[in-house]
Amino acid sequence: MSDPTLQERIIGALKTVQDPDLHKDIVSLGFVKNLKIDGGNVKFDVELTTPACPVKEQLRTECETKVKAIKGVDQVDVNMTAVVRSTEHSQPVLPGVKNIIAVASGKGGVGKSTVSTNLAIALSLTGARVGLMDADIYGPSIPQMMGIPITSPKVGEENKFFPHEKYGLKVVSAAFLTKQGQPLMLRGPILGGIIQQFLQNVEWGELDYLIIDLPPGTGDVQLTLTQKAPLSGAVVVTTPQEVSLIDADKGVKMFQQVKVPLLGIVENMSHFICDGCDKKHYIFRQGGGKTLADNFNIPLLGEVPIIPEVAEGGDSGIPIVMSNPESLASLAYKALAGQVAAQLSINQANSGEKVSADFELAWDSDAK
Repeated sequence: MSDPTLQERIIGALKTVQDPDLHKDIVSLGFVKNLKIDGGNVKFDVELTTPACPVKEQLRTECETKVKAIKGVDQVDVNMTAVVRSTEHSQPVLPGVKNIIAVASGKGGVGKSTVSTNLAIALSLTGARVGLMDADIYGPSIPQMMGIPITSPKVGEENKFFPHEKYGLKVVSAAFLTKQGQPLMLRGPILGGIIQQFLQNVEWGELDYLIIDLPPGTGDVQLTLTQKAPLSGAVVVTTPQEVSLIDADKGVKMFQQVKVPLLGIVENMSHFICDGCDKKHYIFRQGGGKTLADNFNIPLLGEVPIIPEVAEGGDSGIPIVMSNPESLASLAYKALAGQVAAQLSINQANSGEKVSADFELAWDSDAK
């Protein structure tokens, strides 16, 4: 039989454990579950908002330390679990899909698809259920990066088709709509129709995160997504150089206009570490991503270094987080996954109102 006084002391100790991202104690947040006391043995679960939580081990250690310091406690067993929360919207999200995250860039060539692919796999490796939609209609590269053959997906009931599955992800790509090596030549209105098909006619099943790799720029695909599939948040990828930052700035402003929460900036190709001297070389200048993030008061989610293996992984169909999980780039992608998931949880905790994807385009009468 448990000691009610001991139970109160344990709860009191756990109330001093703060989630550093949500800035509340884990008891008030409802994270502590299934507390069991058997003599001096104490067991309980800590249910986080994401399996990719970057402070998971920090919280586990603090819980163990503080509870073990209580008189009468001999052993502490903390079981870390996670249940991903759904982002609330004024219009329904895809059935079974809790969060939709767009990965965007203002211009092409900054490594957006590489970031999308490795981010999605890194989230999946934490135990999250993840889908990856390649919505880069004119330049779909996800199948190549994932090593997925260009074949038509299987079609099920009600004409819905099933995603390909690889590396624990469910994957749909515009590349599957045509034959290998053939271009997809479409006008604007048809683009919107394809995106709607990807959203409504795919058997995504139950997903914690759906990562959408957007085409570069601020066009039809982006507008269709914000109208038809309310986004939980957006990640903008840039390189440190000014020519990339100028267009990334426009991408951030687009998401602000359509009222999509900005999760933050990813600075890709941030630096190169020399094999011989272990020194960071800033080939494309230094600090551009941080400057952009600071200008908009949003987080810099990560800085991914230049490593030849990243490009090799994209060409071979084995992304770097799979081929070399301990490489500097893989560690950067894993840290990025934690930051993206954490920022999403922060936004959900801080949101007093439902997120709306409704917007109205307005011309600036003073614009020349």
